Amino acid sequence: MSASALLVPVAAAGDLDSKAQIVAVLVTVLLLGLVLDLVRRRLLAERYALLWMSVSVVLLLLAIWTDLLSWAADLVGISTAANALFLAAFGVAFVLLLHFPVATSRLAEESKILAQEVARLDQELRRMRTASENGAGQPPERSTARTTDQ
Repeated sequence: MSASALLVPVAAAGDLDSKAQIVAVLVTVLLLGLVLDLVRRRLLAERYALLWMSVSVVLLLLAIWTDLLSWAADLVGISTAANALFLAAFGVAFVLLLHFPVATSRLAEESKILAQEVARLDQELRRMRTASENGAGQPPERSTARTTDQ
């Protein structure tokens, strides 16, 4: 039995157009499979994989359980359940796209702090080498207290 033959009875049960429901189910199943494959090949971190898999499962649930989708569409005021499904998918994509610049900004700030710390340590090492080359004897003991404020 083909996948489309299995999906047609499910699609006929709700208010959603059967072709739109089949497309929605297939797209969300492909998205879930893509996420699992990316995790398997270690191209997607687990923290993002959990987020993407949960989004895929929710979208798959809405695509299959059309009564829930119709109820949510009526609640929001959208006349067509298929439009509500794709609007939910675009909304999730928008939130995820907003999350990535926030994470990138945080990583850029951490990289800047790390670069400053490396530069400070490099300067201290050069000063110690210069002092030992000039015959100043042993360099003074280094303080264990951290001077960087984070």
